[in-house]
Amino acid sequence: MNTETFFDVIVIGSGAGGEGAAMNAAKHHLKVAMIERHLEVGGGCTHWGTIPSKALRHAVKTLHEVRQNPLLRDARSAVNLTFPQILANAARVIETQVTERQRFYDRNRVPVFKGSARFLDAHTIEVHQSNKPPIQLRAKQFVIATGSRPYHPPELDFTHPRIVDSDTVLRYRDHPFSVTIYGAGVIGCEYASIFINLGTKVTLVNTHDRLLSFMDEEIAEALSYHLREQGCVIRHNEQLSGVTARSHDVVLELQSGRRIKSDILLWANGRTGNTQDMGLESIAIQPNARGQLAVNSHYQTYVPNIYAVGDVTGPPALASAAYVQGAHAVQHILTPSMEPHSLAMVPSGIYTLPEISSIGKTEAELQAEKIPYEVGHCSFKHLARAQMTGESVGMLKIIFHTQTMKILGVHCFGDGSSEIVHIGQTVMANDAINDIRYFTRTTFNYPTMAEAYRRAAFNGLNRMS
Repeated sequence: MNTETFFDVIVIGSGAGGEGAAMNAAKHHLKVAMIERHLEVGGGCTHWGTIPSKALRHAVKTLHEVRQNPLLRDARSAVNLTFPQILANAARVIETQVTERQRFYDRNRVPVFKGSARFLDAHTIEVHQSNKPPIQLRAKQFVIATGSRPYHPPELDFTHPRIVDSDTVLRYRDHPFSVTIYGAGVIGCEYASIFINLGTKVTLVNTHDRLLSFMDEEIAEALSYHLREQGCVIRHNEQLSGVTARSHDVVLELQSGRRIKSDILLWANGRTGNTQDMGLESIAIQPNARGQLAVNSHYQTYVPNIYAVGDVTGPPALASAAYVQGAHAVQHILTPSMEPHSLAMVPSGIYTLPEISSIGKTEAELQAEKIPYEVGHCSFKHLARAQMTGESVGMLKIIFHTQTMKILGVHCFGDGSSEIVHIGQTVMANDAINDIRYFTRTTFNYPTMAEAYRRAAFNGLNRMS
């Protein structure tokens, strides 16, 4: 056994949450160490989640634009990329991201221990490294940022090549003619968009009565309509009965009696926190049935010196949120009297084609709370910039209070939504300017997509009695 080493903070997991915690600790001159069980830093976000899937999406979007652009009519027939070829582009992005993130740790003198961490007590972990003896590390505080993985129901054989999840689909080495996606949450909808734009026949099986039930209903319905227009078949209110995987295809059997045959089944129904084999039982921390850890508003677990951030704590399961959660956890270590953290102003981004982004309240939430509100819309098809780029599908929706005029929610569907939403976020976060009339008094560059805010604001104000 190697000599014990003592740190102020040990972070377990180098994804977005772990990186946020480690970098904040280093900037405040704490002695910090990172534990990463994989060969390279970056976590699931870099290697299996956000970065590869969004790089894949961008490549598919570019391919779609070339095929649809009338100026490139002669080039269309020459553009015939396969799924494996497009995946190769994502691999290059991952390599760049890993290099940059490793540089963060090197520059801030944060040692990275490669191996799996297991708690021995509330201040001691044992790191098991491949082909090396385990080492013990001690710390005053810990931040668990081990992320999550796709949930695998026991009745499905994920070793069969025709049954994949959102991780293993990135290693699929064929171009499927047809795909069945079980689960119509964020991941399911994103992959439905990717495959349908690759020319693949897609059936999206939803266990609920509408897509993305946590989103504003009008925006979710717009996505549903657009997917169907592209040829995606959506089956709502369905439940798994069984799966028959054969050498040449896979058949999904549903409780309604439907049988759906396709080349591959992509399981996208739920995720599990990565808390297995961490010795948490030895420190009286009990994950829930999905492996997730309960935390308070400062991300402390039941053991006060052990924090947990990111996907391992459950929703919102966003890389952006995980980073600020990690940073807040370390800030709480430094300043225990600080205000609790709120995710109310963290925008959601769903990278379908086109994408969705939102921040703040939905209409359904405001109706339940009996808050008086009005809505302003702007359809992208009316914007000169959208007409020029050919990205005219979508809209901006602003919800505001009819008495105070404060903006309560911004919801966007269309190309560039994840960027456009930040204008609304900035205004909502500043009480001095949070007023729907701010957009009518502000000059926007023309032609831009940002102009949608002015048009939506006027649309909403014109509805006022």
